[in-house]
Amino acid sequence: MSFVIVRETPRLRLRSVTVDDAAFYLELVNDPSWVANIGYRNLHTVEAARAALETGAMAQFREHGYSLCMIERRSDGATIGMAGLVRRASLPGPDIGYALRPPYWGQGYAYEAAAAVMDHAEHALGIASVYGITAPHNQVSINLLNKLGLRYERFSRLPPDAKDTNIYRRDFRRHG
Repeated sequence: MSFVIVRETPRLRLRSVTVDDAAFYLELVNDPSWVANIGYRNLHTVEAARAALETGAMAQFREHGYSLCMIERRSDGATIGMAGLVRRASLPGPDIGYALRPPYWGQGYAYEAAAAVMDHAEHALGIASVYGITAPHNQVSINLLNKLGLRYERFSRLPPDAKDTNIYRRDFRRHG
């Protein structure tokens, strides 16, 4: 299945999701860190993961021109996580999302990928504001959002699960 390269950084490639990513996605969403910080997805088979990608990231990419992307390491092509923009009905604009498999933590990949997403949002997509949401206990994610220039806006309980959520936002300057 073909994909679109969304952004490249010195070490990473962000590309659109395909159905061939279902096995990786299944592993990622069932990792304990994903479940604790993002939420339980109730996906147990590659087929269910494929369907979730088709109705989620792939549908958002077709509809909005952005979605979560696969993060690949350029040096060896290893798929290490996902990062991108998500459109939620509960927020007035897209929010940035990111998740890496634990073996790739602590190497600067999350920041590198997320900074590329922010650059793409501002310069390629012309988005005025990007939101970030995180559990109040997830200090690593809070630190990353702050490093990306997002600032705390408010506490909320967003649908569908009404979990405690901190909402952050970064407004881009409009030129012209």
